[in-house]
Amino acid sequence: MLFGLDGVELGLIIVFLCLFGGILSGFPVAFAIGGSAVISFGIIASLDSAGLLIHQAVDTGSAAYNALVAQGVHPNAISTFRYPELPTYDTALFPRGWETALDRNISFIVNRMNERVLAGQSIETLLAVLMFVLMGITLERSRIANDLLTTMARIFGPLPGGLAVSVVVVGAFLAASTGIVGATVVTMGLLSLPTMLRNKYSPELATGVIAASGTLGQIIPPSIVIVLLGTLAGDLYAVGQEQRAQMVGCSDALTYLGEAAVVSVGTLFQAALLPGIMLAVLYAAYAFGFALFNPSKAPPVRGDGTARAGAGRQSALTWFVYVPTGVIAVAVLAVQLGVAGSQDLTVSSQTSQGEGAALRTNVSDQCKAAMIDLHGQEKWDRAVAQQQAIEAAGGVQQSRQLSAEEMTQARADKIAAAPAIGTGTLISFVLLSLLLVTARGVVPGANPRPLLIGGAGVALALLADALLIAPDASPGRGFLILALPLAVTLYGVRQAVGMLGQSDLLRVVFPPLVLIVAVLGSILGGITNPTPAAALGAGGALMLAAYRKLKEENSTGKTIIWASFAIVVMILAGVNFDLRIQRETVPVEDWIAFFVAQGSYHFAMFGILYSCWVLFRSGVLPPVVRETAKVTSMVFTILIGSQLLNLVVISFGGEHYIQQFLRSFDDEVKVFLIVMLVLFILGFVLDFLEIIYIVIPIVGPVIYGGAFDPKWVTIMIAVNLQTSFLTPPFGFALFYLRGVAPKEVTTMHIYRGVVPFVVIQVLGLGLLYFFPGIVTIIPSLLPNG
Repeated sequence: MLFGLDGVELGLIIVFLCLFGGILSGFPVAFAIGGSAVISFGIIASLDSAGLLIHQAVDTGSAAYNALVAQGVHPNAISTFRYPELPTYDTALFPRGWETALDRNISFIVNRMNERVLAGQSIETLLAVLMFVLMGITLERSRIANDLLTTMARIFGPLPGGLAVSVVVVGAFLAASTGIVGATVVTMGLLSLPTMLRNKYSPELATGVIAASGTLGQIIPPSIVIVLLGTLAGDLYAVGQEQRAQMVGCSDALTYLGEAAVVSVGTLFQAALLPGIMLAVLYAAYAFGFALFNPSKAPPVRGDGTARAGAGRQSALTWFVYVPTGVIAVAVLAVQLGVAGSQDLTVSSQTSQGEGAALRTNVSDQCKAAMIDLHGQEKWDRAVAQQQAIEAAGGVQQSRQLSAEEMTQARADKIAAAPAIGTGTLISFVLLSLLLVTARGVVPGANPRPLLIGGAGVALALLADALLIAPDASPGRGFLILALPLAVTLYGVRQAVGMLGQSDLLRVVFPPLVLIVAVLGSILGGITNPTPAAALGAGGALMLAAYRKLKEENSTGKTIIWASFAIVVMILAGVNFDLRIQRETVPVEDWIAFFVAQGSYHFAMFGILYSCWVLFRSGVLPPVVRETAKVTSMVFTILIGSQLLNLVVISFGGEHYIQQFLRSFDDEVKVFLIVMLVLFILGFVLDFLEIIYIVIPIVGPVIYGGAFDPKWVTIMIAVNLQTSFLTPPFGFALFYLRGVAPKEVTTMHIYRGVVPFVVIQVLGLGLLYFFPGIVTIIPSLLPNG
């Protein structure tokens, strides 16, 4: 063996040396990865043909190997790492020649491109990347960061380290609206770094907090990293659990786990929310603590006196805390008491099929022992008892067609049990009431009469829904009854919006906040998947940017405002009416709602096209489109190049070799920690895209094939990858900041400033490791996306 190393080990070294050489050569990374795949395959094929690369494979025909198999050891668990005494034999890396491997690679690459890039199941999710990028770049060009930084600095500036805290707050806000690290770091570096230095902030703290806050887009949804990881996590978790089930003697993962091995991008967004907020809080806490111990390096900044005086602490607590909390508490209590809730009267024409046992019990003795070890003896005994009861009753009861009388009775039962107030009515009018209450807090000295009228409209609407609208009332009847209370409420809301406009904070934060809530709310609430939500975000970002541009030109933005309302009307029509006009009988109100929805849709599309025209003539749209195309092309080119590199590693057995090495530890905690350490170290020299597409597919079946929650594993990887943007010497956030930093800020300032935030990242990983509930609590409370 060459240098005393196994041929597969030498092959892996050659691949990674070619990869690092290609990246460090200065050639575009997206093409360097594919080129390193071709070059490394050529080198390995040449050395293998010369007989210099010899692999020592386990002799599967030996008596020792057969004895292990006879003892119940799964063949996939047998390797030279775990059983070094097993007989081996020398073989070439490509037993049938490199030509055969090349042919196989070409067919594989065609299939993988079809599955993962062109027409596979993941293509719809990958389309979300393009639209999230478009959304982020558009919002970044609309100067939201500038307004946010100015407003937040006015609020937090008087506190010790207040400017640093405001940068963290804005970074978290931009992460939820743009999700693009480079744009966020550059924007905040240009806007906030000179201000912080001018106010005698330490260059280390200033650069560190900007670089770290800019990377929050890696973890706070909608995160492109989560989208890309999610497209892999589902497949890796399914493959890993299938391998795990087979190695313990079970036929498939569903039998072994008792549930399907699936994980979605929407669920990962839910899981990432709290960890992202936690990291932002840790950053802000460090900045505040640094200022307390080093007041001369992060002094308070007094305002310029332009902030409008408030109405006092007690008034603020009343209208911003006490009253809104009371309104929400009353709404939650109404749901808990059954006064409000879902009024869905849908009745299935089939009886429900009888449920099977909690676990499959007709399994081999080996699988039974593994299932008892996984689920516990109590759950197994309960499943056995359930199965016996099912068999005694003649098997699982099959569903059957309900008769007309049974369906009528089932519908009557649902009507009798339905709450008095529908969920949609409750949520809509509670939100409007919160708007009225907030407006009162912003301008406490204004005439309260319009707000009281609006509040009376809210009460009248809820009373009318409870007393006059039956659960089986048609949507048209319900709309007519609520029309008058809604008009009264909107009268107060119209006045409230004018009051809210007097608050600098609300005027700056409210428009993008509505967009963020619309996008994330639809994903986190399980209403839709990330791709339609990303399309909504991209369209909304274009309209918001165009509206701001028209305001800068002192032009009216009424067309865009009405187009925004058209989107709301379209959604309300789709939610409250049945728009399927292909039915045999379509009520008049459904026809009306259909035409209203169609008209709203076309007007909304006109609003988006008009926004594009406004941005185009003002010179904003062309660079947005170019930057979106550049970023998206880079992502997809890296995806294709990484597939080539992965296939090279697979072709000579490198992937199997690495997985066998990791499984030889027989301790999934140790394996997981090793992988996390390797990812952390690779983050010093590789970008997150290369790690996701090159490293994760190799180690994924092992770390996703254990007992860890796949959501937790994915978020741990995402937070670890976030660190790769901060780690010297090749952290990309550091390069972005270096490019826009003033001359007096040196590279060593940036390196020293970012070290504490790298430590905070590691601390955050530790908190997630010891308290996994931070990741899993929100997905357990919300519907799966």
